[in-house]
Amino acid sequence: MVAVSKVVIAGGGIVGNSIAYYIAKSQPDVSVILVDPVGIAPGASSKAGGFLAKEWRDGTPLESMQRLGFELHQQLADDLGSDRIGYRRLTCHSVGVGGTDDYENVDNSDDNVEWADLNVIGSVSMGNEDVIAQVHPRKLCEAMWQEVSKSPGAELRKGRIVKALTEPISNEDSSEFSVTGVELEDGSILETDVLVVACGPWTEEARSWFPSGTQRLPEITSVKCHSMLVQPKSKQVYDQAVFFESSDDDILHHAAGLEVYPRPDGDCYVNGFEGDEGLVAERPGEEEVVNEDIELMKEAMRQTSSQLGDVEPHTTQVSFSI
Repeated sequence: MVAVSKVVIAGGGIVGNSIAYYIAKSQPDVSVILVDPVGIAPGASSKAGGFLAKEWRDGTPLESMQRLGFELHQQLADDLGSDRIGYRRLTCHSVGVGGTDDYENVDNSDDNVEWADLNVIGSVSMGNEDVIAQVHPRKLCEAMWQEVSKSPGAELRKGRIVKALTEPISNEDSSEFSVTGVELEDGSILETDVLVVACGPWTEEARSWFPSGTQRLPEITSVKCHSMLVQPKSKQVYDQAVFFESSDDDILHHAAGLEVYPRPDGDCYVNGFEGDEGLVAERPGEEEVVNEDIELMKEAMRQTSSQLGDVEPHTTQVSFSI
């Protein structure tokens, strides 16, 4: 087995930070260099909802991974601190609004629906605190890197990798090679024993780093997703995530697929209106917010919540989901 003393990780999102974190925990003598054009949590790892559901992949090939991931986040909360990473347990409901027949005979008492109170015709529980949780993705990434940075040799390098430096393993097979380093856009070289590509939706760019005919990275497509953060008028901290369902016309129809995750800091994270799947053309940190999609979310909230409607979001953002 070849000894590893230095690892370069391309990508400062949750995958890159998780790898760095567990290397630092298990092999503190290994130097970790995290490279990203923007920094820690540049994309969806900063702007995602952070919703965790233990049982929602039961009966599928992903059941074990989903359940293990749920428990892993609890362990991270125990190790790093719940407040530090915005972790807590909460409940979740599917709420029917404006003409969804499946909800017409469902009890809709005040105890059942916490804050969705306009045009609501019923709700169904999708899980209690035993199986539903949330985390603040950016806070989790930042906490992980803070722990990694305590290790000797840990470095966060803001920059764009343009080439992987390689050398052939044998003269007989030119497709077999080892990575010895990476070259950044500014011309600087980082030597490494291992290169980890954790670029998420920007993996397509990483495919160009390697010699022709040696491509090992898969093509990664993604979906553009808008979200916004609002504070309820009452400044109350809510404890119930909601997934809206609707078969009605106009704006209530647009509420179908809308998701709202209240956070322990009082923010309510609202997302919906996904774009088409494809390769990412926008650069990290330069994603374009489509105002029309934000306006649809704002109008949907006006139609469904007296607390979250008519409240201007303090943050509007976009990310790419793979």
